[in-house]
Amino acid sequence: MNQITTDVAIIGAGPIGLFAVFQAGMLKMKCHVIDTLEAVGGQCISLYPEKPIYDIPAYPKILAKDLAHQLMEQIEPFSPTFHLNQRVEQLSKQGDNFILETSNGSIISAKAVIIAAGAGAFGPNRPPLERLEEFENKSVFYMVKRKEDFRGKKVMIAGGGDSAVDWAISLAEIADITIVHRRDKFRCAPSSHDQILDLAAKGKVKIVTPYQLDQLIGNNGILEEVVLKDFEGNCKNFPTDILLSFYGLAMDIGPIENWGLDIHKKHLAINPVTMETNLAGVFAVGDICSYPGKLKLILTGFSECAIACHSIYNLVFPGELLHFEYSTTKGVTA
Repeated sequence: MNQITTDVAIIGAGPIGLFAVFQAGMLKMKCHVIDTLEAVGGQCISLYPEKPIYDIPAYPKILAKDLAHQLMEQIEPFSPTFHLNQRVEQLSKQGDNFILETSNGSIISAKAVIIAAGAGAFGPNRPPLERLEEFENKSVFYMVKRKEDFRGKKVMIAGGGDSAVDWAISLAEIADITIVHRRDKFRCAPSSHDQILDLAAKGKVKIVTPYQLDQLIGNNGILEEVVLKDFEGNCKNFPTDILLSFYGLAMDIGPIENWGLDIHKKHLAINPVTMETNLAGVFAVGDICSYPGKLKLILTGFSECAIACHSIYNLVFPGELLHFEYSTTKGVTA
């Protein structure tokens, strides 16, 4: 197979990977992007396309799928090439370039690599319940792809993090919501915590704590009730049409572990001044990277993309001075 040559290879086509394309494009660096999913957008498209996001500058609220679409529109002038439904199996150095070999046989040569793999290959942490598989994808789900599917339903949401609380708030407009968590306090943004308590006080959401999922009752994949149990063994039955389980994602960074990178707890250690890993020429941005004071926020990932691309410039254009201009004066040119 012919070898593809580019300036920057980006591993991951989620929002952070897409914004890395933009930052590289503004510096006239061409990109090829590789992702294991069949479509761009990462978790925003595959896990929660209709989840509202509140911390994107200039957008008081934007749906995850709309953010992905806006990012795609933003990078259109730079004509990136996408290699989807495949993952990078091997990374090696050949002269001044890196060679990336993918699972479908593509070979990409790049002067620099940006790893924007987020949580890596992800899948939901499933609750340990009997008969769970019988109900999955019928009345037990780990994501919300279309809010309207839940209109008028009795929906139980299990979990205490941001996803659980955010969806409880969002779906309270159209469904009968019960949120269950094993602790009395939720692990979410303070503003969301205040909002869910306010909805509960107004009778728009039922909060059941400290309880855990114990049993699913129903037939042929159609849920009728969910049994909850507290830590003293007391049980409560709740009529339920839909169970949404948000117990986080199982993270697997796959072959990245074999590339000689400095990895701590499945995160890549980087120099925050440049976003470079211990392997010169390989950079990491977004949730997969770690450094003192790191904030796992999407806007932090966007900033990291700018830092990485400016650090990469001299690798792509050695000896050339970078005359940085603001986008307001430079504009966007392919």
